[in-house]
Amino acid sequence: MRRWSKARLWDELAQIWTVASKDVRVYYLTPPMIMFGLLMPFFLFFSFSIRRGMGPAAGLARLLALNTFFTASSAGPVIIPLERRARTYDRLLVAPMSLVSLLLGKTLVGAFFAVSVALVSLVGGLLLHVPIAHLGWVILGVMLVSGSFAAFGLIFGSFPSSSVGGIMMPSTLLRWPLLFISGIFIPLEEMSPWARALSYISPLTYAQDLMNHAVLDRGVIPLVVDVVVLLLSVGLFLIPAIKLHHRSKVLGY
Repeated sequence: MRRWSKARLWDELAQIWTVASKDVRVYYLTPPMIMFGLLMPFFLFFSFSIRRGMGPAAGLARLLALNTFFTASSAGPVIIPLERRARTYDRLLVAPMSLVSLLLGKTLVGAFFAVSVALVSLVGGLLLHVPIAHLGWVILGVMLVSGSFAAFGLIFGSFPSSSVGGIMMPSTLLRWPLLFISGIFIPLEEMSPWARALSYISPLTYAQDLMNHAVLDRGVIPLVVDVVVLLLSVGLFLIPAIKLHHRSKVLGY
């Protein structure tokens, strides 16, 4: 068994960065990434929010949560089946790097994509003079939420399929219920008690509440709870993703 050392740590970090930078160059402008990760959250936002009469700050908070959720969680289900189809994922699995490093690199890909898209929305809000209570918390919150949902998307990327549609279907079946119980379209304070209790199952609830704290300076859930839950969710999503990808590797998928 290889011992951990400073040299090995730097080697693993270099491998993580290599995987992430390669995927950014190759896959960011592919049609599935643009459709599922870029256009869908904007379409959803305008479809459900344009007539609700919300203020610009509340709209920005919701758009940031939607951006990070759909964009970050789309990277794994899009990129990994495309790599399986091109047989490049098989080469990555037999490369001299750990599976953990490979999946952390994939997590960075989704996080980078989500942060980039969210920054476009944020810059647009600043140019339109949308009032933002805590700009630093917005940036930190976007990074934290993006990492959490990028790890979430890797779970679906473990499905043994080379078809983006074959993975996006079960991914969408889970993401939509999480979206509608999260408090994005119906604020938590307007929900009935049973609906609010159900909403706490969705990690997107804590992402939306964190954005409310950062942009509006108010939220239903304590800010520290939002941060702790989202930090824990990174590990809670990565652990099953690693196990499922390892199982697929052993079975030769």
